[in-house]
Amino acid sequence: MYLTNIFMDPVRLERWIDIFQSSLLPLVKGALYYSVPLTLISFTIGLAIAVLTALARISKIKPLSIIARIYVSIIRGTPLLVQLFIIFYGLPSIGITLDPFPSAVIAFSLNTGAYASEVIRAAILSIPKGQWEASYSMGMTYSQALRRVILPQASRVSVPPLSNSFISLVKDTSLASIVLVAEMFRKAQEIAAATYEPLLLYIQAALIYWVVCFTLSIIQELLESRLDRYVAK
Repeated sequence: MYLTNIFMDPVRLERWIDIFQSSLLPLVKGALYYSVPLTLISFTIGLAIAVLTALARISKIKPLSIIARIYVSIIRGTPLLVQLFIIFYGLPSIGITLDPFPSAVIAFSLNTGAYASEVIRAAILSIPKGQWEASYSMGMTYSQALRRVILPQASRVSVPPLSNSFISLVKDTSLASIVLVAEMFRKAQEIAAATYEPLLLYIQAALIYWVVCFTLSIIQELLESRLDRYVAK
């Protein structure tokens, strides 16, 4: 009924079109200047954390394994929104004050690192033990075998789930608006507050997220197809 009234009202419809056109550039800028960099930086740092955490999890050094388990348990057992609030709003109470963007990067990186570490750990464990034995028989050390034989194979196995994590992170960056990062959804909120048209602005933001994620899913399929060429059928 609400949308029917809008389309039946030429003045209201024209206003919607004007707002849609005028808000498109600010939303796209918010995505390009904040959402995309936030995703790329957080995923890169998170992936590095994930590799170290996964190696610690499978390590025979008990203290390392225990620390990694506790880290993963804490991050996976608490909401990302709570983690953002602790870093941005909680740390200042003990004298640690961070700007919005670094706060979001830290929260997203730690969150991505915990979840991605389980993916990488599972990928490493999926490699047959014979690959390790073959590497050792050629005189390789543990680190050499891991770097030259195991991780290249594990990376191919982990591409699909890590790609899904990356796409999910793109959407999760909308939570950065809570800590005042001027990313795309924050821009949509600001424009919605000024125009009193939240439905239009939130639908517009959703469409942009969908276009970005749809494009990434196509890239993911192409990447998976390319990697499958090197797998024996």
